[in-house]
Amino acid sequence: MKAEIIAVGTELLMGQIVNTNAQYLARGLADIGVGVYFQTVVGDNASRIKEALRLAKSRVDLIICTGGLGPTQDDLTKDVLAEVLGQSLVIHQPSLDKMKTLFEGRGIPMVESNMRQALMLEHSDPLANDTGLAVGNAVTHEGTHYILLPGPPKEMKPMFDRYARPWIESKMDHVQPLYSLMLKFAGIGESSLEHALIDLIEAQSDPTIAPYAKEGEVAIRLTTRAASADEAAGRLKPLEQEIRSRLGEYIYAAEDISLEQHILQTLASQGKKLAVAESCSGGQLSDMLTSVPGSSDAFVGGIISYSNTAKHKLLKIPMEQLEGDGAPGAISEETAAAMAENVAELTGADYGVSITGVAGPGESEGKPIGLVYVGIARRGEKASVVKLQQSGNRETIKLRASKSSLYHLWKLLKS
Repeated sequence: MKAEIIAVGTELLMGQIVNTNAQYLARGLADIGVGVYFQTVVGDNASRIKEALRLAKSRVDLIICTGGLGPTQDDLTKDVLAEVLGQSLVIHQPSLDKMKTLFEGRGIPMVESNMRQALMLEHSDPLANDTGLAVGNAVTHEGTHYILLPGPPKEMKPMFDRYARPWIESKMDHVQPLYSLMLKFAGIGESSLEHALIDLIEAQSDPTIAPYAKEGEVAIRLTTRAASADEAAGRLKPLEQEIRSRLGEYIYAAEDISLEQHILQTLASQGKKLAVAESCSGGQLSDMLTSVPGSSDAFVGGIISYSNTAKHKLLKIPMEQLEGDGAPGAISEETAAAMAENVAELTGADYGVSITGVAGPGESEGKPIGLVYVGIARRGEKASVVKLQQSGNRETIKLRASKSSLYHLWKLLKS
């Protein structure tokens, strides 16, 4: 089965929001053996949506639309598809009842336009919206399958996983399921990883090798189609072992989790605690750690000591180390070490991590943009410090410094 994803929304074309739905759907469809051949973005314009639907019908079997199911006049997706297929729109009573109950519970009147969210194509199957109001649709017409999903990711993702995906699978000819293994890497870039595995990537057939990369992270998904999990494991294991023999020092997990999640899980399993002291990263490392559910099991907290005064008062760094003739300065190996050691001591954490450097846009203390020191310390011991020279803009430097600090902490925990 070949698929096309059509994202509806002028805000996507204007760059006001990022189309993360397409990425999520493409991965979910690949997992059930559906190839996404095209991705289209179209504005809230009836004629252009109609044109996109007709073009998609000419080249794929499955069309998934996201967005345009809301209550306003520019939410046109259902109306346009109904016109294209020659169907009427009818009320899905359970969705309307849910909507009325919600508004009554809030004690506010439900305006008539909200009823648009309960409309569905007359010959379609409704897709329940467990986290919102707009009902989804699934319909087959003249051999082409159509799925309508809401635009907000918090509504789209559960609707696809719980209802649309099983509906699609029911329309597919019997195929063996896909089995995948995700290998997550830290401390190595995408180009270096590809160089180390280029012969495997070029020779791949079954299993397939798919690299994924985003800022500060690299992963490889190994995938095969098999009749059983045991059969799949027999195919995936030799390839995994070959990759581990080449790059094992960089692999932190064989599942799709972030490095910060892996570190927190490791610390929690050992009954250990972590605290951080941040300067140029401005709290980004703390935010990454606290974004992991259950992080409080291992993360004590962080101190954002942006100024020298804060470093002195909160982290007990001597002012003569931070300022004055001959002082190492705030951006130095000495200060990174003291920050890591002191935050562990002050909070009672087992490990302390520090970040201090120059994020830009200008130099600081006469030191270049992108110079960062990362300190890693066990409580009561001297810290090890890593000097980094990061590139990119201010936000990129902050992100890379935070990711690098996690990598070096992971190396310590692994050792």
